[in-house]
Amino acid sequence: LATGPRQNNGIFYEIRTYDIKPAKMKEFLEMINKYIHFRTAHSELVGFWYTELGAMNKVFHIWKYDNFAHRTAVRHALANDKDWQGKFISVALPLIEKQHNEVAYLVPWCQLGKPPKEGGVYEWVTFQMKPGGPALWGEAFRAAINAHINTGYTRLIGVFHTEYGLLNTVHVLWWNESPDHRAAGRHSAHEDARVVAAVRDSVRFLESQQNALLIPLQCSPLK
Repeated sequence: LATGPRQNNGIFYEIRTYDIKPAKMKEFLEMINKYIHFRTAHSELVGFWYTELGAMNKVFHIWKYDNFAHRTAVRHALANDKDWQGKFISVALPLIEKQHNEVAYLVPWCQLGKPPKEGGVYEWVTFQMKPGGPALWGEAFRAAINAHINTGYTRLIGVFHTEYGLLNTVHVLWWNESPDHRAAGRHSAHEDARVVAAVRDSVRFLESQQNALLIPLQCSPLK
């Protein structure tokens, strides 16, 4: 079943996850920082991160598109960009073990945010919800997110739900000053009756949950 309501425009986000060969991670990250300007000349990069905890040797990057025609035009231009193809793609592909992409929309009640300062860490949380979409679990999920926001220990950056990929998947991107700040905040949240009640209501619709601690690359707009 489709995930239901979305923002009232055509803007969507392509979420790309690459598994990098363990011995090649440093080389891949150096190449991204060096050559990403060839790629960002064609469309907007929201953020680029590598995983520190929760997964190993993975990178996450998010690209913004006005609509599907925009993405098609960008992909065509990239295929004909000699700098991007010759200096990055031809060298980087042998470093990658696996690629995965999803198309997602921001949920209607969320605008893409920014951290209050640079230098923190990001948490990428993936919720696999029961089939039925926001009509079934949307309000309970929103209440759980707001309960965490209201504790003040974390900053919400974005909530995305999938349109292509595994449906009824929601990705939530958070920002914290440090892993220790996040850990202390989580401890307090677990003792907050409002958070506990909201989460308890939301998990009735939850199939699984996975999270990863992300470190932004130097080239990442979100960092």
